[in-house]
Amino acid sequence: MKEQFKKFLNEEQDPKAVEKIASKLSDLLMKNEEIGYIAVQKKPAITVLPDGIVMTNKRIIICQPKNLGLSMDFTDYTWDQIEGTFVKENILGSEFSFSTKTDMTVSIDYIPKIQARKIFTYAKEQLDILKNGAVSTATVIEQVLVEEIQEEEIVEEMETEEVTNFAEIMPVTPPVFNMEKEEFSTQLETSKENGLSGLSQDELFEKLQNYKKLLDNGLIMQGEYDNFKKEILSHM
Repeated sequence: MKEQFKKFLNEEQDPKAVEKIASKLSDLLMKNEEIGYIAVQKKPAITVLPDGIVMTNKRIIICQPKNLGLSMDFTDYTWDQIEGTFVKENILGSEFSFSTKTDMTVSIDYIPKIQARKIFTYAKEQLDILKNGAVSTATVIEQVLVEEIQEEEIVEEMETEEVTNFAEIMPVTPPVFNMEKEEFSTQLETSKENGLSGLSQDELFEKLQNYKKLLDNGLIMQGEYDNFKKEILSHM
């Protein structure tokens, strides 16, 4: 862990302060959380217990040593809680502050100017990522909805076209059948009287097909067909 924090010691950070923060952070980092920058307070007089600011890809962590450095208080703010960040450069160091969406303002003074600029830039980048990520998600959802609507319109258009073409190829006049409905009914009754038990499977299947044709041609009702079908299937 200490090796990972050596890169944060090239902009006037106190090595001992960074080492103390590093030893505590090893147990505080969440899954997939990465340290982006560490800034350490540097007051004009000797600062035995400087405060620190840790920037990660998930939050800002304020580190405040207590009890002569034996313990440390950590306060964190996730990026979605932060409204804005600010840097005020003074003669001796800079003051870095940020406001939350609950109207809370947090600030740490006497941050070396180069460190203050780095954490300010890093914070802006993270807020932009959060904002652009939300916009991208909304854009994706909107695009999906548009595609679904377009697909529905295409399906409706295809169905309408198919019906229109089907209507064009249908004959204008209804089909003429050689046998009237009464004759068919008489034939059906005669078939029932003769019985179905003496017919083979193929004959029963052919008879069922004939009844289906009568139904499709409108010569028998659905109820009549269902009765014939039930009777035939009972002999198959």
